[in-house]
Amino acid sequence: MAESLIHKFKKRVVFPPGKQHRFLLNTRKKSKLSWLEFADKIGAHKRTLNDWRREKYSLPLGVLKKICIITKSKTPLGIKIKDPFWYVSKSAKIGGFAVYKKYGRIGGDPEYRKKKWYEWWEREGKYKQHPIINVCLPVKKPRKSKNLAEFVGIVIGDGGISKRQITVTLNCKTDKLYSIFVGNLIRKLFKVKPSIYIRKDESVISIVVSRTRLVSFCKSIGLKIGNKLEQNLDIPEWIKGDKNFEISCIKGLIDTDGCVFNECHRIKEKKYCYPKLSFTSYSKKLCFSVFKIFEKLGFVPKIRNKRNVQLESRKDVIRYFHLIGTNNLHHKERLKLFLEG
Repeated sequence: MAESLIHKFKKRVVFPPGKQHRFLLNTRKKSKLSWLEFADKIGAHKRTLNDWRREKYSLPLGVLKKICIITKSKTPLGIKIKDPFWYVSKSAKIGGFAVYKKYGRIGGDPEYRKKKWYEWWEREGKYKQHPIINVCLPVKKPRKSKNLAEFVGIVIGDGGISKRQITVTLNCKTDKLYSIFVGNLIRKLFKVKPSIYIRKDESVISIVVSRTRLVSFCKSIGLKIGNKLEQNLDIPEWIKGDKNFEISCIKGLIDTDGCVFNECHRIKEKKYCYPKLSFTSYSKKLCFSVFKIFEKLGFVPKIRNKRNVQLESRKDVIRYFHLIGTNNLHHKERLKLFLEG
């Protein structure tokens, strides 16, 4: 968490689409280090490095310089250096222009308006029946099912819950088709249409539902509001013990917060590569629950670095996709690539 905050407010490097992935791939290969060793060398967590490699987030300028120094590489061409939150001023200008076009002026005293609004709200506003402010929009409350268990896995993996909103954040390039599946699953379960927001500058797509009643329902089935790591999240008890629910929840977790990767070793000038599947979480409870479910299903999981639950045999990885499956086409394509390679 601290490491991600360190990188968060630095100047950012914006690559043309696909170039950030290739840059990290080439420099890592040039360094002759494993991905874990490469991450340690540049002062980043392996998961953060994976997010940069997937182009989920832009690369901090300091990290780019460090990589170039370590690997003796030239600064890549075609990049743009941006200040943190560079997109804010652009959005502010667009908003300001829209206000000016509509009202012919920009200004007024926001503090005075806020004061008067609070006075009105305390005096009469909060007691009035209002078609929007005082009314919670309805949502369907589905029964416990495999679809609901998969939704729980998705939210635990790449989701976040605030007091009135549920958000699932994915990579807008690698997970574009999967985001459509997630949106359709939410519609099917709760009979609400989620909003979709794409931030191409950060390679992020967000699926958002603003419903107070949906947040209340999610709390009732064991999901947490706020920082998931601080609450040491875990798979809800109603899912544990039911094989079908466990399989669906694991599918949602791996589709969002898991990855398929190739681990290669060179022995006597010969290269050996093995496809592996990994789930990463800083919650010890969640890692242990995933580990135990894998064991119950007949897999041979390993826990690495106290936060990675991995299937490390080719047989287990192939069996995972036969038994549990995936709704994320990106995972299928990577496995196919590694098996054919």
